[in-house]
Amino acid sequence: MTIRLYKSYTPGTRNRSVLGFEEIAKSDPQKKLTSGQHNKKGRNSKGIITSRHRGGGHKRLYRQIDFRRNKKNISGRITTIEYDPNRNANICLAHYEDGEKRYILHPRGIKIGDTIISNMEAPILIGNAPPLSTNMPLGTAVHNIEITPGKGGQLARAAGAVAKLIAKEGRLATLRLPSGEVRLISQNCPATVGQIGNADANNRIIGKAGSKRWLGKRPKVRGVVMNPVDHPHGGGEGRAPIGRKKPLTPWGRTALGKRTRKNNKYSNILILRRRKSG
Repeated sequence: MTIRLYKSYTPGTRNRSVLGFEEIAKSDPQKKLTSGQHNKKGRNSKGIITSRHRGGGHKRLYRQIDFRRNKKNISGRITTIEYDPNRNANICLAHYEDGEKRYILHPRGIKIGDTIISNMEAPILIGNAPPLSTNMPLGTAVHNIEITPGKGGQLARAAGAVAKLIAKEGRLATLRLPSGEVRLISQNCPATVGQIGNADANNRIIGKAGSKRWLGKRPKVRGVVMNPVDHPHGGGEGRAPIGRKKPLTPWGRTALGKRTRKNNKYSNILILRRRKSG
């Protein structure tokens, strides 16, 4: 998908760019595959803000995505490619031979009229979802990867995301994930062949604050411009540095780089190499 640039007609269009929608086949979403969703605005059941900088934004319908790909031995035909406001990847509608319709994540390169299938003997073609234990060769690019068999894909679901199958041994397969992490996953878990489309989603430039508000993101205020009562970085005369060895959150915990994964998490033995630290 291309990036469409704006000319500097106004301050809001200066350096602004948006995604082109050449791949999108204009159509209303399937009514049976959509549902409403409540915008909680970052609040818990007591109305207390637990996730800051959330709220507002355009109203959305939730599209029910088939992450499980458990429609076995029945081929489906791609009929539309649609925009989904709830994720940065596009989605496509598959019409199966038994009459059922399901949304799946749009794999890069798949077009309207192509067919997909999910079973043990599925050919290694874009959009098919065979288990990692079948004739999937090493080096295959995959996305929407299950961790627990039957739970549905949880890994590599963002726009442009792709993982790589690098080894098989016993009942486990070794994959290199988009973060750089190398992890063992059961060969009984299915994965969709190919890369997720809309790979240029992160190359767009928002351009103005209002565009962020449309996405449901509220303004952020830096800690160094607050008062000491509001943030550990606050206070001082003029433009003062934070005055501490490490940056902190508003509640005094270490921020920006400290790893928060539990040391005794059950899946640690499955991770051969940790992801790159940010």
